[in-house]
Amino acid sequence: MAEETNREEQSTKKKSEPKAEMSFLDHLEALRWHFLKSISAIIIGGVVAFIYSDFVWNSIILAPNSPDFWTSRMLIKLGDFIGVKSNGLNQHPIELINFDLSGQFMVDVWTAIIAGFIVAFPYVVYQFWSFIKPALYENERRHASGAVAVMSGLFLIGVLFGYFLIVPFSLDWLGSYSISKDIVNQINILSYISSVTSIVIAGGISFELPVVVYFLSKVGLLTPKFLRKYRKHSYVVLLIIAAIITPPDVLSQMIVTIPLVILYEVSIFISANIDRAHQRKLDEN
Repeated sequence: MAEETNREEQSTKKKSEPKAEMSFLDHLEALRWHFLKSISAIIIGGVVAFIYSDFVWNSIILAPNSPDFWTSRMLIKLGDFIGVKSNGLNQHPIELINFDLSGQFMVDVWTAIIAGFIVAFPYVVYQFWSFIKPALYENERRHASGAVAVMSGLFLIGVLFGYFLIVPFSLDWLGSYSISKDIVNQINILSYISSVTSIVIAGGISFELPVVVYFLSKVGLLTPKFLRKYRKHSYVVLLIIAAIITPPDVLSQMIVTIPLVILYEVSIFISANIDRAHQRKLDEN
């Protein structure tokens, strides 16, 4: 009876522990395959985006430059609702030009790669998770089982936030800014797409803050006490980040800063839950 109990305990222990350790070269080989799969997914997504480049450009990338864009129409409706007249955004769309012979082709390729990365992001996260999963204990895998969905969801929300809020306001402000009436704004297409994609990608990455705090709290590098102590300092950092990824006007900066502050507060809540769970385990032992 005692032998059967010991065997059951050993079996349970093996299930709860990570698999046998791999050599350094084995880890590199596994990482290489996950990396290749991720790159392949991005390339496939990019090829599809390149094939349908007409739709990608006219219906997605150039859409925020139009006065009929969703954000502009909602701003007009909001103005009507509160009794304030609003003309919306980008009433005078930016005039885009191209200087290089191969400029439009190269911009199209670069845009397709960015689009492929955004579309393939959930799969890339899944590959990253598949690489680190074998090194986790069974209970750690269970608690982090929704990591792929959470990271993908936050990234998508951040991308949509940047696309529908930051981009149209940025185009409206920067496109209409003038230091002299004798200077006409004719924006190079490369400058336009660089601004749009950087804002969108920055929005997606910024919204991953709770996930970063979660993992740093799990390994003990962050505590809720630390996050609360340096809350004011963090707000300043978030404001600086908002200033970097938005045009230099107060409205756009506030639009970005407010959700970042909310995410920071959510991160404190997440870190506090992890800290309480850790203390309960210590008390039980």
